[in-house]
Amino acid sequence: MSTWLPPRANLHLVPRISGETLQQHREQLQRRVFEAFADLMAERSFDAITMAAIAERADVGRTAIYHHFPDKEAVVVAFASHETEEYLHRLRDVLTEADDPAARLRLYLRYHLAEGERFHMGLGPQLYGVLGPDSRMAIRQHVVAVEDVLRGILESGIEDTTFAVEDVDTTMSLIQACLSPRHLPAQTIESFVLRAVGASG
Repeated sequence: MSTWLPPRANLHLVPRISGETLQQHREQLQRRVFEAFADLMAERSFDAITMAAIAERADVGRTAIYHHFPDKEAVVVAFASHETEEYLHRLRDVLTEADDPAARLRLYLRYHLAEGERFHMGLGPQLYGVLGPDSRMAIRQHVVAVEDVLRGILESGIEDTTFAVEDVDTTMSLIQACLSPRHLPAQTIESFVLRAVGASG
């Protein structure tokens, strides 16, 4: 998931523009804010993080940051949305390497096990618990997009009889639970899940 120098006088009156266009400037600023937020979440609790701390770590003016994010919940939602979209984009690229459901499920499992730790950084139950319902819903909508990839793999495997699955929703929950432990070998988890859905491990 630089060290900010003390603010200069009237810095907020003359915003520093980086990038060749305003859009590039916004993207670069947003990226710095996300990196700062990730770093701070690794160091302290969400309650202990302030917008001033995020601005300082991101090297953004304390007034300027509010032009992009009204509060730290907005930072969380934007950060989670960005991370999920990046994760989903890379996952779909990985899945283009295979056509049959069993191979695609293997790729899904391997990718999730390799990238899941970084993807879920700081977005666990302890953080969801302090967010408002609108923020939780906004984040959940992006997570569902990732879950839909697994659903598609399972449904295609059921259709061509590669998988023997009666309840897709329950199976998805069980697969995600299997992907949570970090102390088990990836190959063990992969083989177990494939056998559980009726495919060869």
